[in-house]
Amino acid sequence: MKVILGLGCDRDTSPATLQSAVDQALVLAGLDKRAVAGLATIDKKNDEAAILQLAQRHGWPLQFFSAQQLAQVDVPNPSETVRKYMGTPAVAEAAALLAANATMSALLLEKHKYRGEDGKNATVSIVNMRD
Repeated sequence: MKVILGLGCDRDTSPATLQSAVDQALVLAGLDKRAVAGLATIDKKNDEAAILQLAQRHGWPLQFFSAQQLAQVDVPNPSETVRKYMGTPAVAEAAALLAANATMSALLLEKHKYRGEDGKNATVSIVNMRD
């Protein structure tokens, strides 16, 4: 099985916090890092050091989507807070679904939230890529 990880995080989240969120999400889904085919997030995070470092460290391709693209995707956990700051009701779930070209039925792990020791929040969603 190959999966896409959708990512969201607070600005200036530490790489350790994001890595912990990803590790927890993979365990919850019963997967390991070898299953990851790529990462996806909102284009407003195209300079987020933790996301860029995560992709580079693991050699995972990274896709970015606009708020307008993400807002078109039906997700199980829309957030008014995310809409207020990002212009879309979902980032992690919607980005993973778009990158995998999948519907909600392919969502293996809904928005997993993690708060790191740095006090920053990260979210990870996992979508199964259809062969």
